[in-house]
Amino acid sequence: MLKHNSYFDGAVQSIGFERNGLRATVGVIGAGEHRFNTAAAERMTVVSGCLRARIGGQDWALFPAGTAFEVAANSGFDVLAVGGPAAYLCEFLG
Repeated sequence: MLKHNSYFDGAVQSIGFERNGLRATVGVIGAGEHRFNTAAAERMTVVSGCLRARIGGQDWALFPAGTAFEVAANSGFDVLAVGGPAAYLCEFLG
């Protein structure tokens, strides 16, 4: 079953799904800086575009298409699409 999620007045849209018992979402991050809190550990892979992310209070880092970052469970991260919308795959690790 697919589940549609909309965050930040529609600036972030995602579709959640499960495959082989593992949860994941695919989506697009639009304009603006957005804060996500995590319950489970996550791996965010940038599929298209470019994201800036601040993970666990560290400095902002740039993640172009084809790169990924991981976020610990029970933490959070800030994200900002650079130069236009960015597509991502979020895999839940726990």
